[in-house]
Amino acid sequence: MIEYLTRYYDKLLTATLEHLEIVMITLVISLAIAAVLTIVSSYSKVVSRVLLNLFSMIYSIPSLALLALLIPVTGLGKKTAIIALVIYNQYLLLRNFLAGLEGVDPSIIEAAKGMGMTRMQMLFRVQVPLAKSALIAGMRIALVSTVGIATIAASINAGGLGSILFDGLRTMNIPKIVWGSILSALLAILIDRLLVFVEKRSEKAVK
Repeated sequence: MIEYLTRYYDKLLTATLEHLEIVMITLVISLAIAAVLTIVSSYSKVVSRVLLNLFSMIYSIPSLALLALLIPVTGLGKKTAIIALVIYNQYLLLRNFLAGLEGVDPSIIEAAKGMGMTRMQMLFRVQVPLAKSALIAGMRIALVSTVGIATIAASINAGGLGSILFDGLRTMNIPKIVWGSILSALLAILIDRLLVFVEKRSEKAVK
């Protein structure tokens, strides 16, 4: 195990960086789309329900099946993996974002209306700051999910740690299987802990 690490650390590092690249690109695109969809959904309960039901159905599709459906359109590789991950993340992010906004005390919303705030002003000045914990929780779930599904995306030549893991399974190379699994798990844990740290710092800043 240690011998494999010392001999092939460069390959493991490259795969980890590829994996992290996929996760970060997915997060940026996912957050941008989810933010727009959240704003649109905040204006209409009907739109909110339709979007949540739609993304819920898509989220229920197994990752390999969704990747297979996208391949004829976008081909093999990282692009297809990112598109699939962004689609999956919309359900996780939108559900948590809307739950956080709807969880704000109605009396505070009424007070903001009484002060003459517009819908957008209430959203960004009142609801978002008060729903910060729920928003970050949604990001944590989406990121951990992304790390896991990105591993499976190696099956369509997207690269990342999944390439080490699948190559190990194909050749029955135990060190590859173990290190691919360990690094994927460590990446998910580190990202989750980083967001927990950010959440605690933001809570202290508010206080």
